[in-house]
Amino acid sequence: MPSDPTAVLMTLGSFGFSLGTAAYNEFARKNEYRWQAQPRLGRLPAYQYVGPGSDTVDLRGTLYPGFRGGPAQLDALRAAAGQGQPLLLTDGHGRVWGRWAILSLEETRTVFFADGAPRRVDFRLALAFYGEDRPAAQGPPGARPPPREAAP
Repeated sequence: MPSDPTAVLMTLGSFGFSLGTAAYNEFARKNEYRWQAQPRLGRLPAYQYVGPGSDTVDLRGTLYPGFRGGPAQLDALRAAAGQGQPLLLTDGHGRVWGRWAILSLEETRTVFFADGAPRRVDFRLALAFYGEDRPAAQGPPGARPPPREAAP
């Protein structure tokens, strides 16, 4: 069954990742969890969970400007990143992931036409979950909820 080039894989702010624009071919996510060492006399330290740490997403993909997409899509992402605002991330299934910050965008152009235009553009986009301003707000999908306080 052929793929629909207009189908959206993910949306970051107003930018849609699709086969017709910048489709990523690798999605990597890393969650960190914070544990603090508590020294103990005559014993090894004990570790206490102090809360969730960073949640990052790494998207890697390849654009073929002669076929679909091109460096202009990456320029749109750079412009969005330059605004300094976290962007809403949603996936193609309608799941809202919350607001994410663009940490970096890497671009590698290879295989050039005679005029210097690239035939292939590889990209890597690094995102980090912004973190909600309200402590009770939900984190991104799969995030561990904050621990509940014990009742008095």
